[in-house]
Amino acid sequence: MVLFLGPLYSGKHAAGEAYAAEQGLSLADLRVFEHAEALCFENDRAEEPFSAEKLNELADALAMYDLVLMTEVGGGLVPVDPVERAAREDAGRLSILLAERADKVYRVFCGIAKQLK
Repeated sequence: MVLFLGPLYSGKHAAGEAYAAEQGLSLADLRVFEHAEALCFENDRAEEPFSAEKLNELADALAMYDLVLMTEVGGGLVPVDPVERAAREDAGRLSILLAERADKVYRVFCGIAKQLK
């Protein structure tokens, strides 16, 4: 699995397309999961964070994809709403778990993909 992380609208999708092209493929040829952070922002979740077990299950399921694109949500002001705060924390923890499982990790900023792993 290859993980692309970066802020909203930073060019993660285009970086994924470029990566696929380098492999002689298109995104249609790959199993791609976009917006992995959204899994942490479920509407019906309780105020407490996901358990470590639940986050590991999510990371294991996402690791089965060829490319995972995830928006960084940890920058800026900390939300006042406890549900939003817990979801933001979960998204950060999920990104760590995905990076551990990934073969390659790229951070995309201003359309530039920088390989971290």
